[in-house]
Amino acid sequence: MDFRDWLHSQLCVTLPVPTKRYSGLTIIVTGSNVGIGLETARYFVFLDAAKVILAVRNTAKGEAAAKSIIQSTGRTGVVEVWHLDLASYDSVKAFAERASSLERLDILVNNAGILVYKFELAEDNESTITVNVVSSMLLSLLLLPKLRETSVRYGKENVLTFTGSFVHFMTDFPERKAPNIFKELANKERANMKNRYYVSKLVQLLIVRGLANQITNSTSPGDITVSIANPGFVKTEVMRNASVSFHLIFRPWRKLVARSAEEGARTILHAAAGGKETHGQYLSDCKVAETSEFVRSNEGEEVQKKLWAELSTTLERIVPGVMKNIS
Repeated sequence: MDFRDWLHSQLCVTLPVPTKRYSGLTIIVTGSNVGIGLETARYFVFLDAAKVILAVRNTAKGEAAAKSIIQSTGRTGVVEVWHLDLASYDSVKAFAERASSLERLDILVNNAGILVYKFELAEDNESTITVNVVSSMLLSLLLLPKLRETSVRYGKENVLTFTGSFVHFMTDFPERKAPNIFKELANKERANMKNRYYVSKLVQLLIVRGLANQITNSTSPGDITVSIANPGFVKTEVMRNASVSFHLIFRPWRKLVARSAEEGARTILHAAAGGKETHGQYLSDCKVAETSEFVRSNEGEEVQKKLWAELSTTLERIVPGVMKNIS
């Protein structure tokens, strides 16, 4: 994707308004108290979902978001606010245990993510990697049995999707050459935090592709579609930690070309609608799209395998036996 293609996407592409109904379904949306996550959850409620769980770090803000959704849709008794802190593995495990007791789970939208410029450890890695990559995958694997169980019981396709980003095109990912990539990403002395969010989104994309491959080759029952969606450049608060000087340049540019959070949410609803043509795919502008040249290269494939092996070891350490949820 070059700059001209990106600008055309932002300014000239009209994203379809979601119309698919989600009657009777239970859906979890992480990071859903603001921005794309909030508008995604609002769409699900509007489109007749039976239960929409707002998985949020700040439950007070989550309750405010729930009130907003109720007011705009007129539907009560649908939205629930559950605590989830992706910077804490214990929080992820507690949330997954609670969600596993649900009567059903049809769609999991891994939307939550952070962009920070200060290196800070969260569990065993830098916080961006922990939140955007490790914890979201841990949550997904812990809830995969519930998604499968629901799929088998109701004889239907279920969806596990992630909010990705076009910024995966915008990094050369120097850490990929390290003997252990995740260990290198946890090295404070060598961390380039200006590049870290871009790297996290590239790592996320590679890991999601790895998960999709594993599910494709799995012999376990259940019809699960895995995808990752790029919402584009959207007016959200993800850049709130940037410097004042950055915002002097960024905000006017955002005003000119950025999509609204509601428009960004349309891309997530497209992913959540499923369809086997979306399995393992990077979605952009509500269609299957091409990833960066690196992701498609032989080197990209090797790095993907390396990342998957490293992350598998990490997840097994956090929850022994969790990788068996895929097989």
